[in-house]
Amino acid sequence: MARTADKIESLIAEDSAMADALAVVYDRTDGGSERIEWAEVNDELTSGQWGRLIEKDVLESVGDEFRLADPDAVEAALDDEPTTTVTTDTDIEDVDTEESSWTKWDKLAAVGAGGLFLGYSQTAVRDVIGGAVNLLLGPIDAVVPFYMVVLVVAVLTGLFTTLLQANLMDMDKMSAYQDRMKDIQEKRKQAKERGDDEALEQIREEQMDAMGDQLGMFKEQFRPMVWTMFFTIPVFLWIYWMVLDGHVSSGEWTIVAPLIGEARWTSKILGPMQLWIVWYFLCSMSFTQLLRKALNIQTTPT
Repeated sequence: MARTADKIESLIAEDSAMADALAVVYDRTDGGSERIEWAEVNDELTSGQWGRLIEKDVLESVGDEFRLADPDAVEAALDDEPTTTVTTDTDIEDVDTEESSWTKWDKLAAVGAGGLFLGYSQTAVRDVIGGAVNLLLGPIDAVVPFYMVVLVVAVLTGLFTTLLQANLMDMDKMSAYQDRMKDIQEKRKQAKERGDDEALEQIREEQMDAMGDQLGMFKEQFRPMVWTMFFTIPVFLWIYWMVLDGHVSSGEWTIVAPLIGEARWTSKILGPMQLWIVWYFLCSMSFTQLLRKALNIQTTPT
């Protein structure tokens, strides 16, 4: 395990006393063939040295005991036969957050989505957007009932959202972010159980370094959301424009909705939420889940 050898050489380069600590552990595990507990070496090692060996994954946990992760690497280091170049990498690889940087198109989409929000409060903006979208959806509305048009656009926006998340989110990177944070939390828990204040301080520093990962994760999650809003807000504003500005034909103002019965599009169903909003979101969320299953699209990290 070249990675373990790197860590061992890094430990010794940082503190030459770690070589003696490693020698004690190596000797008392009979060359790495046996397991060991803290009580068996606390006469020779400080808690800080023991914690560093665990923190760097030189020692790995096996129940309540520990064992050398790579006895050969330890032996090579003790014999002054380095197998790799000494590095100062941290025990968890930093995730490249630069690759998460938004492109200029992402930023333009964010600005555009922010501008589209004005349509909810500005009638003039809503009229422009609603009229423009109606050029595409108006012919469909003329052929099928309005509730079917809402169903169709909900399915299309759900499919579009799913494809965006699948293509714009790097699931491997998201998993790497989560794995790093879980690893830090696990080591912090072990250090607390040992009462190793030195290791806890080092882990706190590592947590501060990992704050960049949190920003990277947020950017990865928000990027497809921006594009989703950029394309779905105009559709939603069109429905808003049709219902609240009286563009739905008089014969389609009421429908028989599941679990609700006959109601008008402007009837309040859930608190202040009107029927048209509830109908759109129910259709969108239901079909989005079906589409993800049908297309086997992963939108969350594993």
